[in-house]
Amino acid sequence: MTYTQSSDTGKRVQKRANRRRGIVRFGLGLVAAGGILAASLAPGVLAQTLLPSQSTIPTTISTTGTAAVVGTTAQMTVGTTETLTVAQTEGPYFKTNSPERTSLVDDTTQGTVLTITGQVLAADGTPVANALVDFWQANASGAYDNSGYNLRGHQYTDANGYYTLTTVVPGLYPGRTRHIHVKVQAPNGPMLTTQLYFPGESRNSTDGIFDPSLVLNITDNGDGTQAATFNFVVNTA
Repeated sequence: MTYTQSSDTGKRVQKRANRRRGIVRFGLGLVAAGGILAASLAPGVLAQTLLPSQSTIPTTISTTGTAAVVGTTAQMTVGTTETLTVAQTEGPYFKTNSPERTSLVDDTTQGTVLTITGQVLAADGTPVANALVDFWQANASGAYDNSGYNLRGHQYTDANGYYTLTTVVPGLYPGRTRHIHVKVQAPNGPMLTTQLYFPGESRNSTDGIFDPSLVLNITDNGDGTQAATFNFVVNTA
């Protein structure tokens, strides 16, 4: 038997077919749009702020269905790796048992007052609390006090590794450029013996001990005094 399809029935079948093709196209459009959206978002998601000690941050990407999951595999670091302060000779004028004080200046001290501030740091940049910092130097005329403790003194850093020293600019004596001696020791760490130098000194170029990495950063306070900064980096074990 042959069935004849009415025009109305044919139209309804055609409409249902059109709707099915429209749904398929819509679904494909959603998939394509999802891919475009993922591609546009990926650079923003993957962009990371680099640590000072890192040039790149490796990432891993895993997929579950159509969702991309980004995981960071970089290891975080504490502080910034520092170069250890250069060790130098102790010289002939060191004395043990200096008084504990942050100022080496009194009413009788001659010379330009100089205040030095800074921190004692570990190699990983961590401040070293309670570190010993022991200074000794010549006076403004270039002479050391070898019978007493004039311009000699030690102190300990605070909880954040800071120290402050008030002294005077040392004078010159034959064979050496201008300098200040210092010993620095973290609690239970090895002793660092070194020297601090002054910028712009003509004798810096002829002093066989001088090291440019040990030059103080000095500013003029405008009132006849000077200020300087220097951070010591030491081994802690």
